[in-house]
Amino acid sequence: MLPEINIRLPEWVEGFLAICPEVFPAVEDRMNFMIALARQNVRNETGGPFAAAIFDDAGRLVAPGVNMVTASNLSVLHAEVVALALSQKAVGRYDLSDGGRLIYELVSAAEPCAMCFGAVLWSGAKRFVCGARSEDAQAVGFDEGPKPADWAAALEDRGIAVKRDVLREEAAAVLREYAAAGGVIYNPGRA
Repeated sequence: MLPEINIRLPEWVEGFLAICPEVFPAVEDRMNFMIALARQNVRNETGGPFAAAIFDDAGRLVAPGVNMVTASNLSVLHAEVVALALSQKAVGRYDLSDGGRLIYELVSAAEPCAMCFGAVLWSGAKRFVCGARSEDAQAVGFDEGPKPADWAAALEDRGIAVKRDVLREEAAAVLREYAAAGGVIYNPGRA
C-alpha cells in the first residue's frame, strides 16, 4: 500500500467553529479569531502556537488551519499550509483566485516562515494579513528560515496585498505563552 496523507483538523476545532460568527467584517475580527484559534491549539496540546484561515471577499470563513507539526509528525503542516490546502479543497481548485477573478484573504497569527511564504505565492490568495512578526517567533526560539529580507514587497510584486502588525502584541503573546509553558520549539536538524 502506498503512503498517504490525510489532513484532518483536531476534533476541538468543530466545536470552536460552531460558536463563531458567520461573517468576520473587519480585519481585526479575523485576526482576533486567529489569535483565539492559536491559543486553543496550544491549550488543547494539538500543535504549535500558530493559526491561519482563508476568508472570502465578504469576510466569510472558507477554511481554518492550525499548526499540526508535532501532533502529526509532519513538518509541512504549518497553519498557513493547512488553511490553504483545506480551502483549495473546499473551493475545488488549486488557484483560489480562479485565474485572478476572485479575491481570497489569508489571515495568519504570525508572519510566514520560508515554506509558508512560498505556499502563499502559489495559492491564489490575493491578500495576506499577519499578526506577530517573524522576530516575535524567533524571540521564543522558532527558526523562520531563509526568506527574502523584504518578503512583503516580494508578495506585493506578485499581486498579493500584505497587511502586517494587525493585533501584533496580542498575537505575539500567544507565542510567549506557548514557550513559557514548555511547548515544543521544533527546529529540525539542530541540537
